[in-house]
Amino acid sequence: MFIGHYAVAFASKRFAPRTSLGGWLVVALILDLLWPVLVLLDMEHVRIEPGNTAFTPLNFVSYPISHSLVAAIGWASLLAILYYVITRYRAGSVVLWFGVVSHWLLDFITHRPDMPLYPSGPLLGLGLWDYPMATVIVEALIYAIGVWIYLRVTRTQDKIGHWGLWLFVIVVVLFYVANIFSPPPPGVKEILVVAIPFVWLLIAWAWWVDRHREARTG
Repeated sequence: MFIGHYAVAFASKRFAPRTSLGGWLVVALILDLLWPVLVLLDMEHVRIEPGNTAFTPLNFVSYPISHSLVAAIGWASLLAILYYVITRYRAGSVVLWFGVVSHWLLDFITHRPDMPLYPSGPLLGLGLWDYPMATVIVEALIYAIGVWIYLRVTRTQDKIGHWGLWLFVIVVVLFYVANIFSPPPPGVKEILVVAIPFVWLLIAWAWWVDRHREARTG
């Protein structure tokens, strides 16, 4: 799942408004941010195989450290504890834990059975990616709900908080659409070189926009 993770970041502001939207985006995407590092270190593996699913040409051969359920729970617990020690923000720590684990649950819905329960354990996945139209509908609905929640719990302070947010929402959608219709990438490294810096740019953008919005009261 792609924009579904962004929806989790938007919705997280409802339950822990003191944390920046950029921070919640890191939380929602943390497993995907760890994954490329582990691929480059040859600790996890992916291949480009057009037709692997109807929605993506990527074959996630092995990613137990970043994407097994047990690993996700471990990362969530570690980060939640560190966050609480640093901030003493209990609500933020709890939402962070669920945000990290939600990544595995959303991927479980979309992926074919390639999501490990634990390293060397059984592989799970409901395979929504084999149905592109259903995938787009489900993700678009989740994304719309996430944005709606964020708009309900925050209000703009200036034009950056208004137009910067809507431009961000649109760019994420355009990135999603481009990912659907683009031809298979020439290699794995090309994915990492282009996509990962762009994701970090989106995180910085979300942090910047959120600084120009404030939590609603009442």
